[in-house]
Amino acid sequence: MQRIYIDTSVVGGYFEEEFKAYTIPFFESVRRGERIIIVSELLEDELTNAPREVRLLLKTIPMEYRKRVLSTPEAALLADAYIAANVVGATSRNDCLHIAIATLCKAHCLVSWNFKHIVNDVRIAGYNKINYERGFNTMDILTPKDLMNNENNC
Repeated sequence: MQRIYIDTSVVGGYFEEEFKAYTIPFFESVRRGERIIIVSELLEDELTNAPREVRLLLKTIPMEYRKRVLSTPEAALLADAYIAANVVGATSRNDCLHIAIATLCKAHCLVSWNFKHIVNDVRIAGYNKINYERGFNTMDILTPKDLMNNENNC
């Protein structure tokens, strides 16, 4: 079964007109047990100040289809390596942590609506270059739209 790391933009996208056409079916597929989402403590922290409906969305996912992972010192080091390689700037450290956590927990892919710092061909190449150089798997990074349009993407 696909294990898909989600970032905060996917949770928020459930309620946004621009993104909900693909985000809602994505979460429905998780609720049906077609895939498992990986939820990090970082995502939970980022949702702390979100509107109530956004904060509560993850509770609608059955526990057997939602895996919680922690950030680790190794993830922090990998995130710092992305920044040191100028994949993104230091202000995007949480985005780098999402990539690093997804890499280290061996997610099949990461799903995001963040086009500036995550779902961006240049950035993806940079993240994967560092992963490869450090002996980690490369990461497929997709939008929910990409994932839902092609089930074999990750």
